[in-house]
This record gives sequence, C-alpha cells and structure tokens, in this order.
Amino acid sequence: MQPLFTFVTPPTRCGYLPEQKWQLRYDIVGELTPAEYLQRMKDGWRRFGFSLFRPECPSCRACQVIRVPVDRFRMNSSQKRAKLRNASEIRIEIGTPVVTDEKLQLYDRYHAHQAEAKGWPERDPETPGEYVESFVSNPIPTEEWCYFLGDTLVGVGYVDVVPEGLSAIYFYYEPELRDRSLGTFNVLSIIESVQARKLSHLYLGYYVEDCRSLTYKANFRPNELRDPDGNWHDFR
Repeated sequence: MQPLFTFVTPPTRCGYLPEQKWQLRYDIVGELTPAEYLQRMKDGWRRFGFSLFRPECPSCRACQVIRVPVDRFRMNSSQKRAKLRNASEIRIEIGTPVVTDEKLQLYDRYHAHQAEAKGWPERDPETPGEYVESFVSNPIPTEEWCYFLGDTLVGVGYVDVVPEGLSAIYFYYEPELRDRSLGTFNVLSIIESVQARKLSHLYLGYYVEDCRSLTYKANFRPNELRDPDGNWHDFR
C-alpha cells in the first residue's frame, strides 16, 4: 500500500472533547489489503472509504483503540436484556453496501437526534455522493448489516472483514426506538459473528474516557486497549 497523498489538518476544536484541540493525519489510498488495514488499525488508524486517519493531537492522547477478545467475552445483565428483547423481533440482513433514500433518511434522523441529545454538530442532509464516499466505496471487503423490525429498516451498520477479526466502522439507528438498545444489539451480533467465523477480535475503533458517545465500548468486557507504544493490555 502506497498512499496517494497524505496531509495533517490544522488544530481545531476536538469532536470528542470540545475543550481540547484535535489534529488528524490522513492517508488517502488507492488500494489496501485487509492485512495492511489490520496492521494500520493496530497502529492506531481508522478509516472511512479510502481515507485513513489517525489522531496526532498537540496536547492530548485520549483516543485509544479498543478491541474485544471474543473468546473471553461475557454479556452483562443489560446486554442480556438487549439481546432478549431484539433477537426474536429484529431481522438482520448482511450484504454489499449500497446507498438508498431509506438509508439516507434514517441516517439524517439519527444525526439530528444526536445533535440535540449529545451536542453533536448540526449538519446538512447527507447526499448520496457523501454516503457512497464514506460507506459504499471501500478498498477492502466491507459488509452492510441492515436491521429490520417487520419490514421497516431501523438500523444500519458497516463492518470490515480483516484477517483475525471484524472491525465495526459505524452504526446508526432509528432514534424513536432508542429504548431497544439497538447499538448494543449490533455489537453483540457482530461479536457472535466473529465467534462463528472462528476469528479472535472485534475492533471497536476509538475509546475516549470522557466522551459519552464512545464510553459504551468499554461495557463489552473483557476488552483491551492499545498503548502509545503499540502494545495491547487488558482494560476492563
């Protein structure tokens, strides 16, 4: 893998911790193998589409990569309730990523709710081109997980397939059904899939201790964090 070009953004207000400044390094790639991306994840990178990014912030190291060793995973009581409530009623279809009006509308409703409830930046409606760039056009095998309640689409997740596990890229859901804990059910479903494929880890992206949009990841236990030297250690 040879990046087509790379750049570092100027320090701006952090999207995770508003009192901090963040600075991101981007590598834009034309091709990428699953094994190369697995190593990139272990080195602290994540991606949307063909854009790989990693925090290189001037005064903060709060972003840490978190993963779940699935052979040791045990559900807690709230996770058991989420699975019990949804497993018999929610249908999951796994397929190739594609953009539709239904997904765009659900994506916009989710972001509008997160802006109101959690202070996410308000944004214009997602365009088909933006959605394709982030989720549909991918350099490595990527699965689209669609969640249905009856015939209604209520959640969509994107999952990368890498040599030793799966990587959860993003998940959005119907905000009116937030009492169903669909986000938790999505992670539990991916963990089951990692186990069924006889792989070892689910990668959950960045964990930031004081960002309430990301702290849920530490509830899937036991889990491991990557330290600045690239070593993994037990967290919770």
